[in-house]
Amino acid sequence: MSPLLHVAPPAEPPPGEPSRFIVGQDPQGHWVAVEIHGRAGGLFRSRTDALHYAEDACGHRPDAVVVSGERIALPL
Repeated sequence: MSPLLHVAPPAEPPPGEPSRFIVGQDPQGHWVAVEIHGRAGGLFRSRTDALHYAEDACGHRPDAVVVSGERIALPL
């Protein structure tokens, strides 16, 4: 079983730092997209939906979305 990746709770990022997202599955197998500072995110029906959301939220920057092989905890 892979370890659970915890995303930071909501915090103020350094000034001017653009949004970056991690996309993966939570422990129940739902697809999750989470901004690394906890500012945005959600549960999605598919990997494609999660990637689409994350890419749109960060302006389609090629370095801004990472797909994780570890389980992701969505902070609520």
